[in-house]
Amino acid sequence: MKSAVKRAPAHTALYHLAEQQAGYFTAHQAVKAGFSWERLTEHSKNGRFHRVAHGIYRLAQFPSSRFEDLFVAWLKCGPHSAISHESALALYDLSDILPGEVHVTVPRTASRRRKGIRMHTNQLKRAEVVRREGLPVTSVARTIADVARAGLSEDHVAGAIRDALQRVSPPSQPFCGKPGAEAGAPHV
Repeated sequence: MKSAVKRAPAHTALYHLAEQQAGYFTAHQAVKAGFSWERLTEHSKNGRFHRVAHGIYRLAQFPSSRFEDLFVAWLKCGPHSAISHESALALYDLSDILPGEVHVTVPRTASRRRKGIRMHTNQLKRAEVVRREGLPVTSVARTIADVARAGLSEDHVAGAIRDALQRVSPPSQPFCGKPGAEAGAPHV
């Protein structure tokens, strides 16, 4: 009779994954790294992991992010999603609008109902997504086009464009950014 060999959890693999996500990870990602549900619970109780939402954790050695709500929404929506619309404007500091829900663009095949998350379905091209504060976010150009198409007031759209243009470097390349690149300031 063969006994099942339990795989030891890959702490290093989970750390490296979470490091790319500001310390956050999903229960599913932990299970893929070899953590059982019991081990997740144990690490949460002993303080190694902090449970920040149902199925979402943060490694204790990482501080809580000021964008925790965005990380939770993104992780709930899946790896092919990106922060978008008014939430992306706020992340880029291009608007004073404080959205009541986190806006996330997801592939057309994604589920559409999640509490506190406004999901927009669309296929994003690689060039339309950049990284900011560790989060995938729609590019400035895509964000402005999305909010304009969604009916944000002309004053807010014009203000976002004006703010983005003031931050353009170099001026000859407005709204350009390196796909997947991390940004300290908006990729515009």
